[in-house]
Parts: sequence; C-alpha cells; structure tokens
Amino acid sequence: MNKEKVLNLARAVIDTEIEAVQALGQRLDEHFATACEYMLQCKGRIVVTGMGKSGHIGGKIAATLASTGTPAFFVHPGEASHGDLGMITSRDVVLALSNSGETEEILTILPLIKRLGVPLISLTGNPESRLARESDINLDVSVTKEACPLGLAPTASTTVTLVMGDALAVSLLESRGFTANDFARSHPGGRLGKRLLLHVKDIMHTGDDIPRVAASAPLSDALVEMTRKGLGMTVVVTPEGEVAGVFTDGDLRRVLDHGQVDVHSLNIGECMTPDCTTIQSEQLAAEALQLMDNKRINALPVVDENRRLIGALNMHDLLRAGVV
Repeated sequence: MNKEKVLNLARAVIDTEIEAVQALGQRLDEHFATACEYMLQCKGRIVVTGMGKSGHIGGKIAATLASTGTPAFFVHPGEASHGDLGMITSRDVVLALSNSGETEEILTILPLIKRLGVPLISLTGNPESRLARESDINLDVSVTKEACPLGLAPTASTTVTLVMGDALAVSLLESRGFTANDFARSHPGGRLGKRLLLHVKDIMHTGDDIPRVAASAPLSDALVEMTRKGLGMTVVVTPEGEVAGVFTDGDLRRVLDHGQVDVHSLNIGECMTPDCTTIQSEQLAAEALQLMDNKRINALPVVDENRRLIGALNMHDLLRAGVV
C-alpha cells in the first residue's frame, strides 16, 4: 500500500464532499422554508422513507428529528407496500429520499400517499424526476460528482442528503423554541439528561443516613458519626435543626496539626467550619457539582429555605449518578 497515495485520495474525498455541501448551501431557497412550514404544522409525525443508502440516511434523519422535538420515524418503502403503509395517517407528513428520484419502491406507494392527502416532501438528486414532480416540495440534493473514484458508490450524495436533513431538524428545533431541557427529556439516559434533569433531592442522603451532631457534642462524637455515615464529613446542627457548620476530613487534619488533642474534651463547635456552603434540594445536581468544584470541597449539606438540614451528598454520589 502506498501511504501517500492513500492520504491524497482521502483528502480528495473530503474536498469533494466539502464542495458538495457548500454548493448545497448556495442552492437553498424558499422551497426549504416551505418544507419547514409543512413539517412545523404537522399534527402527526414525520414519516421518513428511502431505499438502500438513502434509507440509512433517512433513518438517521428521522432519529435526529425525533430527538430535537419533531416526532418522526422511518418506514422502509419495500415494507410499506406490504402492510407498513398503515403506519402513515392523514395527520402525517412524508419525507422521501431518493438520489435518482426514480426509486421503484417509493414510486409504488406514491398513489397511496396521494390518496391519504398527506404533504409529500422529497429530497432528490434529480429535480426533474418523477418523485420530484409528484412532491408538494422537492429539495434539490444533487451533486456534480460522487467522492467515489468510480463515481458509483453513494458518497457525496448521501453526505449532502444528511446535511439537508440536519438543516431541517435544526431549523425546526429553533422554530419550536426547543431548549436544552427539552433535549434532555428525550435523552434521560445520557449524560446531558442527567446534568439537566437530575436534582439534588434525587441523590441526596436523607433521614438517619445524614451525618449530624449537635453543636455541643465532643469531637469524638463527630468522628464516630463521620465513620458511620461515610461521607467524609458531618454537619453540625443547632437545637432547632439549622446548620451551624460542618466538620470534614480536612478540618480533622488541621486540628491534629496543632498538636495533641483530647477528642473527648474538645467541643466540635470550636473546630468546625462555620457559615459553610450549603445547597437546596430543588437545585440541579449539576449545580452541586459546580459548587463543589468552585469551593474545592467534596460534600455539601442540603438545607430548606430556613437553612434547616434535610440531606447531604458528596462527590461520590454525583459520580454514581453519572453527573460527573
């Protein structure tokens, strides 16, 4: 294998596809805006269809639409003529992909789509093709050449079609006022979903699992509580349950650094960190992470609006929840 030849070929492929995408941007006109209007006004779902490589691209476009606020799914045109056409309703919009515009499986179901009276948007490489002519809106995704040296394998054409699909999805996203929170609701299992949907109350320790001691307790009691609860700190509370401060592993090291200490006689109120940083349960877990990073701390007491202790969490809780 000639490595230099391979690299030159790879660069030529990339250049060809870049040129094709740039040409697509220059061709965009009012037909694109009209297609967006049809899809935005759709009361049902966007039904994407395509054969072969166009089908693979169509599946990705349907997934992108669905994840950005436009309900969509993919229907194989071959299966559509054998029963799956029943998945399309009069409330839907059909988005058909075909580079030639003459894909037999799609043309076969055209009369049935017309009978349903649903808007038909096509993405074709031939604006004069039958599919383009039969469509309510045709978006031109033609390319002057494929990136394949043989000019046969769908390469630049599939890239351009994919880019057009992304342009539709993002334009609709913006038009709908789709937000990062909306995106997170569609991706609850992903890291973004956890960062935007998970609240402190969802992962904090509560009840008997909260490390706490009274402000009048000796240091020994605080050490026992820290060991039992395993959060690397204990919260120091007033008789009314308000947070007076915290005592952490770092505080213990500082106390010991001052010389011999009688842990049974030293009052925790004398060595705690007063006016400590706290967080409320309704705040996002991601906010807790940011707070810990900014303050360079590993744990937080969780308080209500009156600064009464209701929970606690540490960095390990955030790690286990996938927020970090």
